[in-house]
Amino acid sequence: MEINPLNLGMIAAYYYINYTTIESFSMSLNNKTKIKGLIEIIASAAEYENIPIRHHEDSILKQLASRVPNKLSQARYNDPHVKTNLLLQAHLGRMQLSAELQGDTEEILSKALRLIQACVDVLSSNGWLSPALAAMELAQMVTQAMWNKDSYLKQLPHFDSDLIKRCMEKEVESIFDIMEMEDQERTDLLQLKDVQMADVARFCNRYPNIELTYEVQEKDSIESGGPVVVMVTLEREDEITGPVIAPLFPQKREEGWWVVIGDTKTNSLISIKRLTLQHKAKVKLDFVAPSPGSHNYTIYYMSDAYMGCDQEYKFSIDVKEVASDDESGDSQESSDED
Repeated sequence: MEINPLNLGMIAAYYYINYTTIESFSMSLNNKTKIKGLIEIIASAAEYENIPIRHHEDSILKQLASRVPNKLSQARYNDPHVKTNLLLQAHLGRMQLSAELQGDTEEILSKALRLIQACVDVLSSNGWLSPALAAMELAQMVTQAMWNKDSYLKQLPHFDSDLIKRCMEKEVESIFDIMEMEDQERTDLLQLKDVQMADVARFCNRYPNIELTYEVQEKDSIESGGPVVVMVTLEREDEITGPVIAPLFPQKREEGWWVVIGDTKTNSLISIKRLTLQHKAKVKLDFVAPSPGSHNYTIYYMSDAYMGCDQEYKFSIDVKEVASDDESGDSQESSDED
């Protein structure tokens, strides 16, 4: 699927993004883009060309470059886009920065989510599955100030590396594992003060626990070239919703979600919807049935704010040949004879 300039203009307008930025996204993103590439592409946005470079700051940025995981080749440390890349990585690594650099990071983060969401739209318009999922994951990472290799427990307040290690030794690896523990067992493991435990409980109550069910409509009569309609129903376990708990993200923000249907075999994103979820929602995803035969797909339910609560469901469809319509053929022949 070609992405046309009109569509790019609509994406730029929707997210209040510079048109040169969206053009650069369209030219730089491809079907193999990963997290590292996404960070580079977002850092190159025109929105960041006015990030200040102060006197002697290039030497500080050079030091920072040696500490971040994604190394920059032939980097110019007086370039605002290089600085943006380094500060985004420093944010994901929760590195201590000077007050000035912290202020710059907050300025960068204030625009980052809009830019990431625009990348998701450009990627999905091209039908590229894995980079679109990577961009969705980057939105979670930026919100929670984490790398995707980090333990999901790092999102919890007061969870330092020692406490995370203690949890991992007990095979407590996710927020859901913490929630499912007996109270006394949890207290013994975490060894936190009451006021700290209250913070943990508040996060767990806000953390999305969502039941997803889906139905492929008229599954037995899908014909090649015809519509495939998938109805997805989402229901939140707890009715407690509110702003995302993300103390290291400088802005108050609400959680959002993407529902995606993809074909992992061909790395194709077939259908996508973005939504917010208070308590319950029904989402209709549709696409055109491919060639006759059996086809496998995956439904992805992706958060834009929390890590570790995404869901995947595999399903398959059997596509039939288009039923031949003899009558229309006959009438066509008779009209030809006329």
